[in-house]
Amino acid sequence: MSALLLFIFLFLIPIVLLLGKSRKSSKKVPPGSLGIPIIGQSLGLLRSMRANTAEEWLQRRIQKYGPISKLSLFGKPTVFMYGPASNKFIFTSDNSTLSNGQTQSIRRILGERCVLELSGQDHKRVRGALMSFLKPESLIKYVGKMDEEVRMHIQMHWQGKQEVKVLPLMKSLTFNIICTLLFGIERGPRRDELAKWFPQMIEGMWSVPINLPFTRFNRSLRASASIRDTLKELMDEKRVELEQKGANPHQDLITCMLSIYEQNNEVMTEQEILDNARLVMIAGHDTSSVLLTFLIRLLANEPSIYAAVLKEQEAIAKSKPKGEFLSWEDISKMKYTWRVAQETLRMVPPVFGGFRKTVKDIEYEGYLIPKGWQIFWVTNMTHTDGRIFPEPTKFDPTRFENQSAIPSYSFVPFGGGPRICPGYEFARLETLVTVHHLVTKFSWKLCSDNSFGRDPMPVPTKQLLVQIMPRNEV
Repeated sequence: MSALLLFIFLFLIPIVLLLGKSRKSSKKVPPGSLGIPIIGQSLGLLRSMRANTAEEWLQRRIQKYGPISKLSLFGKPTVFMYGPASNKFIFTSDNSTLSNGQTQSIRRILGERCVLELSGQDHKRVRGALMSFLKPESLIKYVGKMDEEVRMHIQMHWQGKQEVKVLPLMKSLTFNIICTLLFGIERGPRRDELAKWFPQMIEGMWSVPINLPFTRFNRSLRASASIRDTLKELMDEKRVELEQKGANPHQDLITCMLSIYEQNNEVMTEQEILDNARLVMIAGHDTSSVLLTFLIRLLANEPSIYAAVLKEQEAIAKSKPKGEFLSWEDISKMKYTWRVAQETLRMVPPVFGGFRKTVKDIEYEGYLIPKGWQIFWVTNMTHTDGRIFPEPTKFDPTRFENQSAIPSYSFVPFGGGPRICPGYEFARLETLVTVHHLVTKFSWKLCSDNSFGRDPMPVPTKQLLVQIMPRNEV
């Protein structure tokens, strides 16, 4: 008996273990190459983004390797996935499979406690705090204030001008709206200080995370630290206002986050407030300014669509006493204008894509994706798929008349599922109020070509220089 046990131990058990190991490794990682350590394919992707050929760059990967392939981006082994099913897997997988995990450059610039990085109960708690301020029921109170900001902007930067550069003006507008509505920062030295550091913080978001002097990443880290210090001062002031002066908890986003408690009376941490304030600054500033810029560009190329938007907006203007601010009811009437904005988002999504991270070895579509690898998805890959959106290069707002006809997880400019951007309604409100005033006060034509690159947001040639002509006010 002892000899038999010895035989099993010495010969059969190693064979069983070997077979088990073989079965475990029978799944292969996706095809592709990780390239040069740390750098990988990062520079190739960034170059193609700046040349506006990133989709072609990725299509070549798809043709060579299929819809799932491995590469290395921003210092991490990565799996690129493409298609509605992949989008659904990425957006709906819980934190036992995929965790929020941005690139090292984004994580270090925005901080490790922003909602992009959190998972599970922490993600739910912080997202809930953001949503308590950004949900439609809360935004109703801010329509008039946003209207006032847009009118002031147009009076200062558009009226009396013959030509304007649209992108910097839209960035200025959205930055001022964020400062006023989200942070309660009045015009003055503090806002000017943030305006100085803000572009530098953004420029290194997608960069190789090598922290050497004179690199984009280094400049972004220093700018992020300066913004954090400014927001820390602001947060301390608002804490005093809240605790000693009885400030309205919903007067701005930071005050709202300071006042949020969960059932266990756990307040948001200081780091969470500061990290998410920087995230909201970037999300509310860049996505909206890019959407507005390219919406103006596309309306200049589509006279019939411009005329239809104008008709809808003039009807709203004529229904109101002269000078009265827009209301939430007016916003709800701008259905065609929002379909035009959605088609703009389909053709030129401000966010190129995003990342999540595997928390364990997972199998997907017959491949093994090891624990700790990044999952990379790209917005425009389904937006320009002719099987999903026929004639994808044609600007056609009627695609969005019947939202249910669009396959799930195909139109994803704001992400999808439980991780859809919490600022979606804020961006919608900001866009519609701005378009209302622009189309009822001006017409315009392009002074530059239609080309653009990504850095990492879309940037049109000459920052979209347009000639503007005033209209007779309604």
